Amino acid sequence: MKMNQTNHLVGRALPTREAAIAAAEAALDGGTLFEELSRAIACRTESQRADSRDALVWYLTELVVPYLEALGFACQLIEHREAKGPFLVARRQEHESLPTVMCYGHGDVVEGLDGWLEGLTPWKLTAAEGRWYGRGVADNKGQHYLNMAAMRAVLETRGYLGFNSVFLIETGEEVGSPGLRHMCAENRDLLRSDILVASDGPRISADRPTMYLGARGAISFKLSIDARSSTYHSGNWGGLLSNPALQLAHGLGSIASATGQIRISEWLPPEIPAAVRAALRECVVSDDVQGPKIDPGWGEPGLSAAEKVYGWTSFEVLAFEAGRPGSPMNAVPASAFAVCQLRFVVGVDEGRILPALREHLDRCGLGMIQVSQTDDEVFHATRLDPSDPWVGWVRESLERSIGKSVAVLPNVGASLPNDIFSDLLNMRTIWIPHSYPAAANHGINEHVPISVIREGLRGMAGLYWDLGEGTGLPATASNERRI
Repeated sequence: MKMNQTNHLVGRALPTREAAIAAAEAALDGGTLFEELSRAIACRTESQRADSRDALVWYLTELVVPYLEALGFACQLIEHREAKGPFLVARRQEHESLPTVMCYGHGDVVEGLDGWLEGLTPWKLTAAEGRWYGRGVADNKGQHYLNMAAMRAVLETRGYLGFNSVFLIETGEEVGSPGLRHMCAENRDLLRSDILVASDGPRISADRPTMYLGARGAISFKLSIDARSSTYHSGNWGGLLSNPALQLAHGLGSIASATGQIRISEWLPPEIPAAVRAALRECVVSDDVQGPKIDPGWGEPGLSAAEKVYGWTSFEVLAFEAGRPGSPMNAVPASAFAVCQLRFVVGVDEGRILPALREHLDRCGLGMIQVSQTDDEVFHATRLDPSDPWVGWVRESLERSIGKSVAVLPNVGASLPNDIFSDLLNMRTIWIPHSYPAAANHGINEHVPISVIREGLRGMAGLYWDLGEGTGLPATASNERRI
């Protein structure tokens, strides 16, 4: 197969891995990647907006489809009744005997927001102070455009990939990926792959290339008390009527300590597996000049910062309201509510999260607090075993290309629909992010350092080259080693 593919190279110098990496870097240094990504950033694919569908469709049909078709992919748009916009499935099939590698990305972004630095706008890619700025440059247009550019460099250098490839680009990730699960279930054969090698989320730090192997799960819920239909004057009724805000505050205080230690045992994993602890010992979470200062005494005692974020459960109160916060009255509030979120790891029974909360509040004498799940999708916790041979193989390839030690996170601290790939489609999942924690993904001044883009291009071009060479490639039987 490969000998036939290289016939057109007779009489020319044999292509090399180094040449493919150089070609990928040339897309950065020569301005090609900037120009291509500029068109992508200019497309206002804000999936939260009711009028965004035309932009979502245009992004796929006018930008991504022509790009991938030029690389030899057969492209298909798939609609689903639940989805915000269409899904793009693109497949390049070189030979049935070769492994198939899937790449995932999303073309939708959060709203642009006002207040960007002078000279910056969310809808124009701008280079300044060693960074590229623009909505989607980090989350996620820049990440999948980088991967496409690296793959193009390999194809231009070698003339073939040496593996089969599937690109899945969705347009509703920022609103919970509606329809993604059902679309994948209905198109298993079209999406059939051995391993997911995709890019989303941040590195552990700007200067540390990173792989992660899954994601924490997430569930959001509302705690509320509706004590009565109206407020009552606090001078006449204070001390006689229960105060829902005070009761709800006690409920929240019973869930976690004043330092954030969770008090509901069923929300916690029974342990951090040895392989996970070993991987996290090499991962240092530290303060970033662009980010907030870490509070060292917050969270589960005895755990490192990396173990708190990547190996444990965290509980957050996202919103709390009672009375009229903008214009308080001298009245006992009639009701109070809080919106909360739990991010959990493999080992926590997600079916017991809300029942365990209900039982805990009842034991504390707080039966007046109502518990209800929000409409947000529940993300399931997933994790590929860090000792899986594919993990070491990919890590070695990246380190060879970038020239730096690569951090291996058992799972990212945030949540994404990784279980669709790992469980529903039954493949290993390895994520190689091309962003960093202070990239301001959902805020103003979203950006990526050019140094991260360069290392991403080098790493992905080298990895795609090595996948095609197949030297030392682990077996592709799916997912024997998930933990």
